[in-house]
Amino acid sequence: MALVAIVGRPNVGKSTLFNRLVGMRQAIVDETAGVTRDRHYGKCEWCGREFSVVDTGGWSSGSDDVFEEEIRKQVVIAIEEADLVLFMVEAATGVTDYDSEIADLLRRSRKPVVLCVNKVDSGAKQYDAYDFYSLGLGEIWSISAANGSGTGDLLDEIVRLLPEEKEAPDPYAGVPRVAIVGKPNVGKSSLTNALLGQERNIVTPVAGTTRDSIETYYNKFGHEFMLVDTAGMRRKNRVSEDLEFYSVMRSIRAIEHADVCVLMIDASSGMEAQDMSIFNLIQRNRKACVLVVNKWDTVAKDSNTLREYEEALRSRISPFDDVPIIFTSVLKKQRILDVLNEVAHVFGNYTRRIPTAQLNDALLPEISETPPPAWKGKYIKIKYVTMLPTRFPSFAFFCNLPQYVKDPYKRFLENRLRTHFDLTGCPIQVYVRQK
Repeated sequence: MALVAIVGRPNVGKSTLFNRLVGMRQAIVDETAGVTRDRHYGKCEWCGREFSVVDTGGWSSGSDDVFEEEIRKQVVIAIEEADLVLFMVEAATGVTDYDSEIADLLRRSRKPVVLCVNKVDSGAKQYDAYDFYSLGLGEIWSISAANGSGTGDLLDEIVRLLPEEKEAPDPYAGVPRVAIVGKPNVGKSSLTNALLGQERNIVTPVAGTTRDSIETYYNKFGHEFMLVDTAGMRRKNRVSEDLEFYSVMRSIRAIEHADVCVLMIDASSGMEAQDMSIFNLIQRNRKACVLVVNKWDTVAKDSNTLREYEEALRSRISPFDDVPIIFTSVLKKQRILDVLNEVAHVFGNYTRRIPTAQLNDALLPEISETPPPAWKGKYIKIKYVTMLPTRFPSFAFFCNLPQYVKDPYKRFLENRLRTHFDLTGCPIQVYVRQK
């Protein structure tokens, strides 16, 4: 997937535009310059083309900000990784020394650049934008990130300049991709080595030993997978090294390209906030998931420990709690083949097709018994249901008044689907459409 980096000096509106492109308030926006220090990642879709967007900190030099040098380094890294750079400037201030510095850097990078003049929210300010032709970066695109004017034309230009996505022939096309993800030092590389029966990946007690996403073809015990061992993903404010930034980014891309994600957590620490962040990332990308609790041998146990631990985990990951949970000790090779079996099971659920006749036979009686609540005296009648041809399980329910079917009833429909059909480990999307 192509990557677009938004760069510019502080307080020109980079985070505001980023939030508009990804469709959510993901980056903090404030009038104070220098609020953004870490990079934020999101996805944007325009005219059928999907690409990743990275928001960077503001480029400055000679300021009092102790983070200045680190921010500059991360901006350079983002430019190196990007397929296209969106250079943001501000109309009212005009061309500054910082803008000229960044323009020189972008010319040396030889990356495609789109020069975007922000805060052009009136006709009079359009004349201020023309000053930026002096940067020598070609055409300018005037926008107002706050109210969205001009962003459509800007996105058209971005999509036009993005490189064509050429799919190289893959010798393992059709083989399920399984990404092993989690925080540093939970045993991801050890699990890969144990499954392969060889020391394929370096393992040390030092967190962050794995720097890259390492792919290995696996074909044993009747299973065929492409195993992807990823770098540990820490909270962004703890990522200090340039190398680790690359590693985390590749781990995110491994999730994006996977069919099934094996999320490993440490039994002694449980499901912490960062584990939940990774789990939510898996969900947002609509990937199948298997949850592996490693180092189970280090936990003091009684007869109810496993059951109580599992109940607490399911409560933590609710509402998407229909996920297989396996308790392992990779070091002692306990239940590691159960992980493979469950991955195969979940992948089967993820790719299965349920005939329309079966869906209607199972669900329509339950829907007639528990119909959607009436809305202002209007009764909603669901006529039939079908499975959509998407890469993950999604279902369309056709009815007379789809706009009145609310989220609680959609969750009811999802629960009925899970009751009648084995969709363990898979995210489900329910659509209600006009009949």
